[in-house]
Amino acid sequence: MNGRGEPSHAGFANTRNNGYWADSFDAATDWFTPVQPTEQHTAVALLDRPDPSWSDEHPSFPPGGLEITPQDVYDVLGPDAEDLLATAEIDVDEVIRQINAETTVLPPMDFLEAMPEGEAGALPPQQVAEAMTAWKHRFLKGAVAGVLLSLTGTGGAAAAMDKSVTVEVDGQTRTVNTYDDTVGEVLEDQGIHVGAHDALSPSPQAEVGHGETITLDRGRLLKLNIDGEVREEWVRSVTVEQALRQLGVNADGAVLNADRNMPVPEQGMELSVRTQKDITLIDGSGAPQQLTTTAANIDELVKERKLKLGPDDKVTPGADTKLVTGAEVRIDRLQSSVISVTVPVPPPVREIVDNSMFKGEERVESPGEAGEKIQFTRISKRNGEESEREVIDEKVTKKPVEKVVRVGGKAAPNSAVWDKLVQCEATGNWAMNSGNGYYGGLQFDKSTWDAYGGDQYAPYPHQASREQQIAVAEKVRDARGGSYGAWPSCSSKLGLD
Repeated sequence: MNGRGEPSHAGFANTRNNGYWADSFDAATDWFTPVQPTEQHTAVALLDRPDPSWSDEHPSFPPGGLEITPQDVYDVLGPDAEDLLATAEIDVDEVIRQINAETTVLPPMDFLEAMPEGEAGALPPQQVAEAMTAWKHRFLKGAVAGVLLSLTGTGGAAAAMDKSVTVEVDGQTRTVNTYDDTVGEVLEDQGIHVGAHDALSPSPQAEVGHGETITLDRGRLLKLNIDGEVREEWVRSVTVEQALRQLGVNADGAVLNADRNMPVPEQGMELSVRTQKDITLIDGSGAPQQLTTTAANIDELVKERKLKLGPDDKVTPGADTKLVTGAEVRIDRLQSSVISVTVPVPPPVREIVDNSMFKGEERVESPGEAGEKIQFTRISKRNGEESEREVIDEKVTKKPVEKVVRVGGKAAPNSAVWDKLVQCEATGNWAMNSGNGYYGGLQFDKSTWDAYGGDQYAPYPHQASREQQIAVAEKVRDARGGSYGAWPSCSSKLGLD
């Protein structure tokens, strides 16, 4: 290579054009060929690819993107750049000249090799430029450190750039030496990717110093099934029990599908949790039972307790009802049976109106005969006690014989006067039998009763009905010309004469 020691810089300006240094790039230039200087006191080293076709694949890549500028060196050395250069007794231009003089082999552009074959040109220019800048930055750190070490001999300046940093990932620690400035750069050089759900301290943009610790706690995806309810949660590098506590899940006494002390794997896991509940169970007529269960719903409780349910038994609430502490579950034991009983069938009644009888009077002419039937009855019981009885069918085994009854059709006499007389004669008692030879409410003697046809109703007056006694009394009254003189004392008191 020619001109390794000659400082070169073409069109350098300490500003950026669309995020890139405004320098030119000639794909046909040999490695580290010096460019004619246009400004004093600056040096530029050119990092070139041997294959010029690469630039054809990225025609929009900014010119000068592969050059090393003084600003690049200052960026690598960090905030103590001036002190480090002074310690080495070298200026920034000399550093660039030394890099030109000593560098013959460049590290591979691994960011291009990682792309799928034939797709290099598919990357957006901005993405290519950012990848190139990061690649150049990593290369320069080692190159600048090498130059300073070769000049000072003691390695003091280079050592000042070197840091010992502890990297802790999920509790596993390792110590690395690095020239990187930020947390993100250190992790990138170590091949450690930070995911969206990981916890990183300090932040990726934070500057890292000698002796500091970088802590990365990777997120784990938990697919939780808690008593049948499914949800997804992210947790850190913890055990199963710690993860549940972190998520606020009360797992005391719960049944899990994994060991509580098992670390949650980095790829995540499915975790089933059946929490513990205190409930009340009332089974049939039995006393309430206080139970502790991990069943998710009533159906699981029935299976867990090995409760046998009959076809008609009823569980309240329903089988798919979710169980919680304080829930009350009731099982009603329902039974039904059918019995058959022989019962009498009353005879049908046929009435014959008889106008010789007063209304309200009746006389059985033919008593008839009761029949029989078999009655089928369903008896329902709830928890051992009868709750319902229903006739579901019946069958007549003996037909009844008709009963014939004569009923009065004649209007009853005006009874107001007679009621007053009875009140006076017998204190209102139509069935009076005082044993003194007078009977009934109107105190007939036996001979008078028979003489006026009373015996057609009953042998004695007190055995006849009110209406029948009045009918006989009216005959007695009419025979006396309408006078109530047959009852002299009471008729006088009532003013009936």
